[in-house]
Amino acid sequence: MTLPVPRSALADTVLERLTVVYATGADPVRAREAAAYMKDVAPFLGIRTPERRRLSRTVLDGTPRPAEADCAAIALRCWELPEREYHYFAVDYLRRHAGRCSSDFLLVARHLIATVSWWDTVDLLAAHVVGPLVAADAELVAAMDEWIEDDNLWIARTALLHQLGYKQATDAERLFRYCLRQSGHSDFFIRKAIGWSLREYAKTDPDAVRAFVATSRDRLAPLSVREALKNL
Repeated sequence: MTLPVPRSALADTVLERLTVVYATGADPVRAREAAAYMKDVAPFLGIRTPERRRLSRTVLDGTPRPAEADCAAIALRCWELPEREYHYFAVDYLRRHAGRCSSDFLLVARHLIATVSWWDTVDLLAAHVVGPLVAADAELVAAMDEWIEDDNLWIARTALLHQLGYKQATDAERLFRYCLRQSGHSDFFIRKAIGWSLREYAKTDPDAVRAFVATSRDRLAPLSVREALKNL
């Protein structure tokens, strides 16, 4: 599904600067290496992360704080550009300004997660955009209950990972239920996400994670178990 891009003068300014400034850091050799490392999910400009972030500061210098429509426009327009660094720019921007977005922004986040999907963008959107949106509006929990059932593995992975930063506020019952719901999934990225989400929660309540793994070991993949207990 294609989402309409809101009108945004700020997005006009940012995208005009972004494409010019990022082009100055392009490196074809690094671009080929990065694309190969990321399984050719997208072409790259070949800008290393520290340099990309320096260039991003130049792009955003003097720009005002965005409204939700600006966040949506910048993210969606970045996602229309082929090179992966533009998607990274959008993710960084949303991480910084997620608190300015309402529950309605979940639709935009879902579009980004389901489009040109790979762990490098999905995991950050899950933990730093979807997670805060759900934490701010309990009604969005119902959406996560739908996402964990989704046939798109990246949407389901997001449901598994969105509580990564919740710590004491983690809904453990829901986390464990989600893990069991997808425990039979054949894909590496789902099995890894189950283990990662449990390992992260173990930093807050190790006894609960030990108990869950002990009673559910016959349903969890060995990879999920190893990841869950790695630091225990």
